[in-house]
Amino acid sequence: MNQLEVDVTGSAGRFAIRAAFGAGPGVTALFGRSGAGKTTILKMIAGTIRPGVGRIAAGGRVFLDTKRGIDLSPQSRNVGFVFQDGRLFPHLSVQRNLTYARWAGRRRATRRFEEIVALLGLETLLDRFPETLSGGERQRVAIGRALLAEPEILLMDEPLSSLDRQRRGEILPYLEAVAGEARIPVIYVSHEPEEVMRLADHVVVIEDGRVVQTGTPADVLGGAGASYARANDAPVALIDGRVAAFHEDGETVEVAVGSSVMELPGADMRPGNRVRLRIDASEVALATRCHEELSIRNQLPCRITRVESRGPVTDVAMDFEGQTIFARVTSRSARLLRLSPGQEIVALVRAVSVERMRSGQ
Repeated sequence: MNQLEVDVTGSAGRFAIRAAFGAGPGVTALFGRSGAGKTTILKMIAGTIRPGVGRIAAGGRVFLDTKRGIDLSPQSRNVGFVFQDGRLFPHLSVQRNLTYARWAGRRRATRRFEEIVALLGLETLLDRFPETLSGGERQRVAIGRALLAEPEILLMDEPLSSLDRQRRGEILPYLEAVAGEARIPVIYVSHEPEEVMRLADHVVVIEDGRVVQTGTPADVLGGAGASYARANDAPVALIDGRVAAFHEDGETVEVAVGSSVMELPGADMRPGNRVRLRIDASEVALATRCHEELSIRNQLPCRITRVESRGPVTDVAMDFEGQTIFARVTSRSARLLRLSPGQEIVALVRAVSVERMRSGQ
């Protein structure tokens, strides 16, 4: 397995960095506010900034080991880098931009050109030049160029930050496709929780140049203590599941979460797709038993793990098939239902949004 290991101490100007974390195949997000040091860490991995002390290794190769005097050049590290602005060669067509890094590096091709072009939806752009492309199209080309260079690691430095909301929405499905088929560590820098919730498999939170928290997106962004991701201060649950069945009416699908099943609108989903579901606590009611008479289809058996009173409202954390779901109810309702840790309860989920969808593996 191609595992990235980072343990660095250094500085960029007056900004101090002390960060240690690991990343396997898939997307690891370096998440934090602007100026936290995320891009500096990315450049240390790439080799364009040298930490004072540290070790960086990937796939059995040591990129940097200050104790042993090892410091590979950026060209020798075989790291792909996608910048905020794409940085395409203006005098080259899209096709030549895509193949440039592979040609310049004399690298052996293991990914078919047509495969990457199809993955990123670039078929109709190959003969065009960068000045004729939209911002989202340029970023897709930049990502394709980095992938075709056959990197051991792909670094992405806020690739959507220069795009407006509409363009971000257009390119996110392509990033999801890249994330879904990634066979290498992808380090994705962002300060946008929505991007991280959709794309990341693992999150490393950076504050003032230091790692302050690591975990799954649900651990870091979805919990009651996740101040970055909460709308209206209410906790958010991120639930991972797999599409199990497609209803004949063509309107809904069944998503398996452990031994339980949730029903969702999903004309564009197919059995085998892996999905990440977002459930806001404000969209969850509680009951002591299931009710057949209700229009709410998702009535999930849970066990309460935590009850936290917040004056007029109470936040309830519950275990659902080994994952955590939240409900926000009035404190009066919490008292009437006698909610307490360990209690069996039914979560009535009124609304669910699909944060991420990937092909089955």
